[in-house]
Amino acid sequence: MTRILVADDEPDLELLIRQKFRKEIRDGIYEFLFAQNGKEALNILSNQSDIDLLLSDINMPEMDGLTLLTRITEVSPLTKTVMVSAYGDLDNIRTAMNRGAFDFVFKPINFEDLSTTIEKTLLAIQHLKDKVHAVRENNLLKMYVDESVLKYMDSSLFEEDMLSCDTIDATVIFADICEFTKISETQPAEKVIKLLNEYFDVMVREIILQNGVVDKFIGDAVMAVFKGDDHSSRAIQTAINIKNAISISQNVEEISDFKPQVSIGINSGEMLSGNIGCMSLKRFDYTVIGDSVNVAARLQGTAEKGQIIISESTYRGNETNFNFIDKDQVSLKNKSRPIKIYEVLK
Repeated sequence: MTRILVADDEPDLELLIRQKFRKEIRDGIYEFLFAQNGKEALNILSNQSDIDLLLSDINMPEMDGLTLLTRITEVSPLTKTVMVSAYGDLDNIRTAMNRGAFDFVFKPINFEDLSTTIEKTLLAIQHLKDKVHAVRENNLLKMYVDESVLKYMDSSLFEEDMLSCDTIDATVIFADICEFTKISETQPAEKVIKLLNEYFDVMVREIILQNGVVDKFIGDAVMAVFKGDDHSSRAIQTAINIKNAISISQNVEEISDFKPQVSIGINSGEMLSGNIGCMSLKRFDYTVIGDSVNVAARLQGTAEKGQIIISESTYRGNETNFNFIDKDQVSLKNKSRPIKIYEVLK
């Protein structure tokens, strides 16, 4: 049985959750506990070590959800937290993620989305428990003591974990801020960095809203990955939203003669997902690689200012969902044959 703690001061939420998850409760799959605020939740976590998941609001009396996040690892280091809040602005999302939140669900609650998020989080929790169990079997008992962590990182288990990978079907976006490099040649570094981060905030917000994952920032470009149901459709919608949001964004560091625009490349297909890096330095990024990723990057390189260019694999299945312009075939680096491309319209 999975024990889930819900921290929220809304009086009707307990009844609503018990109603929506009544089958899981009846079948002994989930057991829910409830707290009215962060202080009460922290006390429950301190006294009950077998709580796997915390669903927490942000705005609560006595102790808010963001403060609670900073205290959880002290009393329950393996518990993962999903924030469930109406305060879904980017600042709150980023603060929650920086303080260790696993995911974010917006109010009013879509219980189908909440159920999926709970299942996804529990898979991650089980994976973490399996790792801890494996470490214990290898006589690395104190995972959170520096010396033990170093021993683990020197072990064959760590190497096996880092070299494991999966083949996934997904869609990749590369979104570049056009001609931004020119600004760095004429403007103070502080202004350039501040402005770039503002544009990244706009882009990341749109990626998160479509359940995409920011893979990395590359110079003045963002790489994002979309997995799961309708991944190509969600990626296209994200690209449209980014294009529109960037074009109307108001920055605090006005620079004359610069109107931000993006060029975007999108491709769908199979790719490898795993840890890429240097074993000798013990430095890795969890990312995706493969020909499908390379094609997305090169499509972005062919896109002009304000263009969203997609491959035929992304176009298929979305013909009636969006407006497209049929473009000519293009030759891409390291591709033996030209590929068919399409431009996405608003």
